[in-house]
Amino acid sequence: MILIDPPLWPARGRVWSHMVSDVSYAELHAFAEELGMPPRAFDRDHYDVPSELYQAAVAQGAVPVGCRELLSRLTRAGLRRRKVVREALRARTPSVDASVVDAPVVDASGVQ
Repeated sequence: MILIDPPLWPARGRVWSHMVSDVSYAELHAFAEELGMPPRAFDRDHYDVPSELYQAAVAQGAVPVGCRELLSRLTRAGLRRRKVVREALRARTPSVDASVVDAPVVDASGVQ
């Protein structure tokens, strides 16, 4: 089942919802493609859906739920992918020099 929380999350001058599946990523990707979502809108375990597409997602069959319910269902389904935190990375790899773990990420153009 596809679930969507209310558009409450401000970022980049817009307000966003999270859309997940409690069945599989394949179901989620297929639904998002039908909705016209670009692949770049997928973030670890969910799609960031702009508020303008919220009603279209519900009309297409996404079930509106609260934020906590969405997270709970995603976790129970075993589909939750947590963000890697630098402290967790450091704890798991004690042989890595901390300055390497904390170094800023720089792309090929040299921009952080």
